[in-house]
Amino acid sequence: MGGLSGSPFMAGVPELLILRLLARERMYGYELARAVQTASADSLSLGEGVLYPVLHALEAGGALRASEQTVNGRKRVYYALTARGRRRLQQLSERWREVAGAVEAVLGGAHG
Repeated sequence: MGGLSGSPFMAGVPELLILRLLARERMYGYELARAVQTASADSLSLGEGVLYPVLHALEAGGALRASEQTVNGRKRVYYALTARGRRRLQQLSERWREVAGAVEAVLGGAHG
């Protein structure tokens, strides 16, 4: 699939993926990008142009808390989910399941 930024159908998916991964553990940006790629068997990737604007918007909206940490002499910004972020993850997960179920119903009922 490559990047997620080109398809309006995929709107909200980067946010959902980021929130889901951060529900497991706090991570920094590059770590999140690699985790999406690994978990999707390289089918999905979040480029910097998608990843960081979503992270910053989630932080500004109170869904994430950011904290700086120096690791091996390099400064990293780690992101962690807040209670608001957990609620947002629940909402997005429910919506995704509805959409995925509807698409699957159409695909399953398609005559080819």
